[in-house]
Amino acid sequence: SFTVSLRTTDNITVTIKLRPGAPQGCQIRAKYLPRYDLKIKPGENVTFTFTCKTPEEYFIMEIQKNIDCVSGPCPFGDVHLYPPGLPRLNRTFIWDVKASTKAGLELKFATPWLRQIEPGATCPDFISYNISSCIDTATVNIGTFCRGGSVSRVKLQGGVIMALYLPWNSSPITSGFNIANRSSIKRLCIIESTLKEESSVTLMSPNYPLGFPEDELMTWQFVVPSNLRASVFFHNYSLSNCERKEERVEYYIPGSVSNPEVFKLSDIQPANIAGSFNLSLQGCDQDAQNPGVLRLLFQVVVQHPQIDENVTHLVDLSREWDMTVTIHPEGWPSWSPFGSEPICLVCRDPRSCDRALTLVSGAVYKISFLCKDLARLRITAEKQISCVDFWRCQGKIYSLSVPKAITQLPVRLHKFIWKLLAPEQINVEITSPTSKLQQHVQEQRCSTSYSYSINSATPERDLNVGVFCPGGSIEKIQMRNNVTISLKTFGKGFLNDSSRQDLKMSFVQHIKDECTFTVRPEPGAKLYLQAPSGPHGLPPYVSISWYVAVPSKQVARLGFSRERLGVVCETGRAYVNIQEQRLGAEETVRREDEALPQPLHMYHSFWVNISNCKPADRTHLSLQFWVTFAEKKMDLAVIIAVVAGAGLLMAIGLVVCCVRKKKKKSQNPMVGVYNANVNTQMPGKQGLFKKGRKNNESHVYAVIDDAMVYGHLLKESNGSVGPEVDVYRPFDGPVGSLPPSPPPLSFRKDIKLSPSVEEPPHLTETDHDAYTFAHQKLGEPEKEGDTNGKSNGDTSTSLLENKEQDGSEE
Repeated sequence: SFTVSLRTTDNITVTIKLRPGAPQGCQIRAKYLPRYDLKIKPGENVTFTFTCKTPEEYFIMEIQKNIDCVSGPCPFGDVHLYPPGLPRLNRTFIWDVKASTKAGLELKFATPWLRQIEPGATCPDFISYNISSCIDTATVNIGTFCRGGSVSRVKLQGGVIMALYLPWNSSPITSGFNIANRSSIKRLCIIESTLKEESSVTLMSPNYPLGFPEDELMTWQFVVPSNLRASVFFHNYSLSNCERKEERVEYYIPGSVSNPEVFKLSDIQPANIAGSFNLSLQGCDQDAQNPGVLRLLFQVVVQHPQIDENVTHLVDLSREWDMTVTIHPEGWPSWSPFGSEPICLVCRDPRSCDRALTLVSGAVYKISFLCKDLARLRITAEKQISCVDFWRCQGKIYSLSVPKAITQLPVRLHKFIWKLLAPEQINVEITSPTSKLQQHVQEQRCSTSYSYSINSATPERDLNVGVFCPGGSIEKIQMRNNVTISLKTFGKGFLNDSSRQDLKMSFVQHIKDECTFTVRPEPGAKLYLQAPSGPHGLPPYVSISWYVAVPSKQVARLGFSRERLGVVCETGRAYVNIQEQRLGAEETVRREDEALPQPLHMYHSFWVNISNCKPADRTHLSLQFWVTFAEKKMDLAVIIAVVAGAGLLMAIGLVVCCVRKKKKKSQNPMVGVYNANVNTQMPGKQGLFKKGRKNNESHVYAVIDDAMVYGHLLKESNGSVGPEVDVYRPFDGPVGSLPPSPPPLSFRKDIKLSPSVEEPPHLTETDHDAYTFAHQKLGEPEKEGDTNGKSNGDTSTSLLENKEQDGSEE
């Protein structure tokens, strides 16, 4: 059993009640009556027990002491935990001090002092303090605190309500604070924070995250040794709607010539403050209809002065457009409370410093760093390139390289982002003409000091094109829509590699596919290529193409890393198309429900294209393939054919030489004979000849031998001139205005031209034919008047024989 005896003069009330949400599995038994709550008033003596062995699981206890400092003297000094002998329950001690609104009260805490926490947070030991101030009938929550911090004193105007929360298994001896009387502080409260060494403290305005009282003033006093430097950072704040005055913060810095220094809450707050200082928050008269909320959460960091704080760095962004450069700590922009390590600050001037500093293009900046280790800082930059009118952007080539103004800083570049914005009918082309790009895949990882992450985005879908690094085979990438390229660095090697950047971009007109890669590998290379993907694989109805240029004297071997595309189509079909770029090349096509082809040999440059369908749930299209290159090896059959062909040509040449030599020795002189029956002028009427070319050879000439050109030069062995029967002679008369017509294609031998025919027969223009030549049979000398010769196109019979034969027929 437990006995609680309260004196009337102590003005203490003890209340035991069920915990919120606890079951009614245990009761309090007092004066033989079971109950679920018990209230013991001043002057009472009560003995009670619990009907269970673990009452701490069911009940909580409040011990409230009312202190009246208005009608009588206040019991200043240490505050004790009274009464003794209480049961071990979760308990709350409350001291409600009533005081004049013109009087000031001071709560002084014993070491290790207090640390303010946000509402809803818990302390590591579950022991917490809550301080509230009373203004007339309103109560203002100054804050909740844990043990172990820098808050050493809290001064309040008027009354105060102090609450100490203790868990059932803790048994502190003292309350850890005392109350003292002070003169009026003429403001809501003053919170004193003592920082003796490098550390940080997080503080909040009263009522946080609710609104700071209207038109109120409060102050934080920071006690800092003169050899340390303090910096203030506002992490979260909001403003109310003011009718009169203006919400602001004021700094009183010893030694400053402009005290108090006034800042807006949106300004960068002072940094690198030497020694102690005060910070005050001033509210305003708020709009009654829409007051808004004034609140503030900030942090003060104290550290030793830095050696390089007076070294300035010039950042010239005057020639840049649409670019921002942010210098920030590693892990930014996610905010986390400062740890025990000293922080790094970036300063525009000795007193204007912040954890992160953003520089905008079009200006020149002088910055400095308050940081022991610059390796803890990073740079993130962003540049926007847009094209609204294609005719203005056409032909322009933009360099996607990091400016020297960034690479010369002593801070590592974390990421440089290019946002390429283009209308619907304009597309983006990225090239890397010198170093080319390598796609980062599992089998072929990038090991360079930086890489590019490329994304193509529309309001409807995102397409992750992939991660690429320099030193590969991809020469060009063409993409639709807006494109984001993020350069990310790894390690310190980028400083040396930055001078070799050659990534460029331009705006081009509409392209067929969502994305097209141009791959131009070096001889003997091996490369892996992977299809772009979105959050759930390749987006529906998207087409991707690769053009792979096969080097000269090389053969490519194309293979796929998976057996199938891995997608099940809900609507439409997914395809893979492969085709060499040559005339008449066959196309290899596979659907999503078919196995991908076995490795193929490509002797010419070729295309690989994939087209997606609308995938079914939990399936997506993914494609990865590899290409190797090797020297072309001539096939054995080809070698044999080439050798046989060369031998055959040599044999033919040898036979021709032998025949020509034998012919010259055995044949009689060849005569070029002209057929006088053929008209050499263009006919004007329908032809009278009915016999075709196959039945008439009067237009055929015997071959003119090289040694015997004209018949009139032929002589017998005795020197006399031979017969001049129809012998061709050069024309020595006057030349007419019309050129001679070539002989007709055909005419009939059974129709003879008579001298009475005034005009030659008419033939169409298409009947013209060139002179043809016939060889005399080897070993058969010419015989005048021989009527046994073959007509009908036999080119082995001389023209002289044909003419005599024609004469006999007539």
